[in-house]
Amino acid sequence: MKIDKMKKLKYILIGVLFMGVGFTGCSLEDNIDPKRATDVPAETLFTGAQIQFVNQYNSMSVNRNISRLLAQYWMETTYTNESRYDFQDRGIPDAFFNEFYRDCLMDFQEAKIVIDASGFEGALLLKANNQKAIIEIQMVYVYSVLAEMFGDIPYSEALEGGVNTLPKYDDAATVYADLFTRLDAALGALDAGNGSWGSEDLLFGGDVDSWKTFGNALKLRMGMRMADVPSFNSKSVVEAAASNVYGANLEGAFFKYIGTDPYFNTIYGGFVDDGRKDYVPSNTLMDVLNTLNDPRRALWFTQVGSAYLGLTYGLTAGGTYDDYSHFTPMFFEPTLEVPMADYAEMEFYLAEAVERGYAVGGTAEEHYNNGITASILYWGGTAADATAYLAQPEVAYTTATGTWKQKIGTQKWIAMYNRGVEGWTEWRRLDFPILNVPEDLTYGDIPVRYPYPYNENDQNLDNYTAASAAIGGDKATTKLWFDVN
Repeated sequence: MKIDKMKKLKYILIGVLFMGVGFTGCSLEDNIDPKRATDVPAETLFTGAQIQFVNQYNSMSVNRNISRLLAQYWMETTYTNESRYDFQDRGIPDAFFNEFYRDCLMDFQEAKIVIDASGFEGALLLKANNQKAIIEIQMVYVYSVLAEMFGDIPYSEALEGGVNTLPKYDDAATVYADLFTRLDAALGALDAGNGSWGSEDLLFGGDVDSWKTFGNALKLRMGMRMADVPSFNSKSVVEAAASNVYGANLEGAFFKYIGTDPYFNTIYGGFVDDGRKDYVPSNTLMDVLNTLNDPRRALWFTQVGSAYLGLTYGLTAGGTYDDYSHFTPMFFEPTLEVPMADYAEMEFYLAEAVERGYAVGGTAEEHYNNGITASILYWGGTAADATAYLAQPEVAYTTATGTWKQKIGTQKWIAMYNRGVEGWTEWRRLDFPILNVPEDLTYGDIPVRYPYPYNENDQNLDNYTAASAAIGGDKATTKLWFDVN
């Protein structure tokens, strides 16, 4: 596996988060809990929000995030409700909302407030401006995922705490447009000569140039997500970002866990730490890999006998864990990193951009080939593996079946494996590959959004009702504003 040769994101736990504080000869006022901080440093808030975002975004817990099931990468062996699109029993949307709003966005915003209240001047002010710009990029990222998953979301009245506990929901397309404005402002404010965060930045160790690249990668991703929205000028956004994103050498943004309890990858947490055997690869994924003789198949999965077997997706009864292929050992490493954006993903966007007539350079075939090759190399394959794979008529861009959407969509879905949020969102947008129909359901029952949190019915009924009506009904099958085809 060649992940270690790539640009790593350092996961360095800072002392302010985890150190114990000793007191000698110290007295406290009455009614003060010495174990609950009332003044929290910006660094602590910033780092904690980074961790919470990745933990939620990458989680495989059926209580928190079922995106790997929605993308049909995995299938459940025992409890199958979630692979049959039961969001309500476990309150999955509620967990997603709570984590992103309460533990990510609120902490990021509070970190900015603490910085502003510090009254920095001179060089410290310039550094603080970079810190706030980096926070803005991450807040844009969180909001973009929320809008892409739910549709209309609390935004203009969000994060007001006790001032407004019943925020209205804003139109998702309007929110998304504002996110581009915020992202451009943040990118324009970054100055590599002024420093930023240090080791408390678990993504880039405070490297401002890396944040610029990541911000442009996010801009390219969001720009392509809006490609089918006539009122939005996706072309100009994508063209502006295209030359500033991840290039060759498998560059990207990779969040690396330190590997000690509780800071380890979600698969290790579920299979090793909790000792569960709830997931195997789905037949949806395995059938595609088998048909194409994909070299990543052996890198990702074990064989049963001499075959790669996936469990039929959406069965009511599930299946027996030992009867199907399992994940290979690298997925059970506690330090397995989480890609947030990478070169392969960018190349597939650029391939699509060329097909849409955007001036991003190169040909669709070149970018398509680059994306596939980068994915194979990332997971430990060789250049020879990639060359042989691309030579197959079923894979080669000029001869593979279907339109450019089918070719790019299918290969991008494969390349996004284990990135459930991105794989599911790109499937919704490009409509390929064709997924499996769960037992007793229809293709139209496959979710294209998360329902709103179920507690909104009780806690924020009027705004929930208005938001539901605005998007066409709070159903998992209601298409969102960017998913128009």
